Order: sequence, then structure tokens, then C-alpha cells
Amino acid sequence: MKRRSALILSLLCTFLIMSCANTTTSKDVVPQHDTFKLQSNQLKEERVINVWTPKDYGNSMDSLPVIYMADGGVKEDFPHIANTLEELIKEQKIPAVILVGIENTQRRRDLTGFTTVAKDKEIAPVVGGSEKFRAFIKEELFQEIEKRYRTKGERTILGESAAGLFVVETFFLEPELFANYIAFDPSLWWNDHFLVRTAKASLEKNKAVKRKLWFAGSNATDIFPYTKELATILAENKDDALEWTYADEPNELHTTIFRATKNKALTWIFKK
Repeated sequence: MKRRSALILSLLCTFLIMSCANTTTSKDVVPQHDTFKLQSNQLKEERVINVWTPKDYGNSMDSLPVIYMADGGVKEDFPHIANTLEELIKEQKIPAVILVGIENTQRRRDLTGFTTVAKDKEIAPVVGGSEKFRAFIKEELFQEIEKRYRTKGERTILGESAAGLFVVETFFLEPELFANYIAFDPSLWWNDHFLVRTAKASLEKNKAVKRKLWFAGSNATDIFPYTKELATILAENKDDALEWTYADEPNELHTTIFRATKNKALTWIFKK
């Protein structure tokens, strides 16, 4: 029994840590970008923010949509996604956008919601801080970005693994914050798959909110049952204000799905 508990704890930690493994590699050249620090009253700490703007941003007066992402440090997924956006914009597959990356401090604290599961609470000294992290984005970061850059109302949020969990949680709890939600292999097992168990009620409550959701599931055994279940619930839900799609990717690993499906997600979200 002790061995089984240790294995479960190990799996939980692995899934939450996994997207941090997507650190900058030789193929992820760090693109030219802005970096600034923002003191957060919500989080009681200073946060590093990285911002990428498209090539022609300085030669135009256009206001652009903004993509926000956790795991947004230069040694995290920021270079990977910025380079992807640059290529898709160049190929005219998506419109010009701004990317805002939020560098991690205590990742497991910020990206997880509350939990009643004892094993969940063992993965870090502090968990369950997603409400404050979301308040930081809503009440502090939005304002700072809109002050510094030419933006328009369309906001997108994307994330993978624990960051994907945060994306889906925001989609259900505060759906008006973003127009578009992208979640790669979200860790929906958190808190005994609470977000999936309460999905029907959340969808019914938010039927008036116009938004788009794209999410994907790999072959990770602790994830795909819940992404598939969520897709079933969404298919049964009648809501003209919600546009969604699910990418079932049984040939992808938890460690490969982000890079394998990023183009598919972004082109679907920004399709005309």
C-alpha cells in the first residue's frame, strides 16, 4: 500500500513538473522581446513579464490581440511559442498578435486551485493559489499591458499540463476574462477531477458568455480519461455562444503534445 501511494505521488509530481521540462533548447532561439518587472499586490511579490511583438509592430498603429501564457519565462516556453507565432504570422495563417509570458516563481502554487485530496497537497509547500494568480492577471497585468502596448479587446490564454489546468479552471470560473482558451493536456485529475465533475453546472451557468475553447489530450493515463469526458460533456451541452474543439492525440506523450499540436491550436483559434 505504501509503495502504491508513493507511486501515485510520484506521478502527480511528474505531471505538474513536466511542462517545466520544456525549457529553452538549441532549437528555441530566444527572439527579440521586452522584459519588465511588475510588483504584484495580489501575489505579494515581484513578477517578471516577457512580451513579444510581431515584426511590423513598430511600423504600424494597429491595435493587436494579446495571448497570455503561464510558463512564460525565457527558460520556459516563451521562446518556443513566440517563434511559433512569428512563423504562423509570416505564413499568414494567423493575424498579428502580441505574446505576454509570465515567468514562474512558485508554479504549483499559482496554477492549482483548491483541493480536498491529501496527496495533491503533498506536491508543494503551497498549492491552491490559482485564484490569486488569476486576480493578478485580471487586476494588475491586463492594465499594465494595455498601458504599454497597443491592444484590442480579444485576449487569449494558453497553457500545458498544470498551466492547462489553470486555463480550463479560468474557462469555467471566470469565462469573461478571455475570448479564447487553449489547453494542452490539462491536468484535470486535480482535486479528484473537480472541474470535470462540475462541468455541466458551470456550462449551464455561463451560457451567455461568448468564447472559444481548444483543448487536447495525449496518451497520459491520468489525463486522457478526463479530457475525453470533458469533450463528451461539451458535445451534450447546447450553447450557441460557445465554440469548441477537442484534439484527441493518442500517439502523443505528455512531453510531446505541446509542440505537436501548437500550430493546430493557434490556427483554429484565430481562423476567420
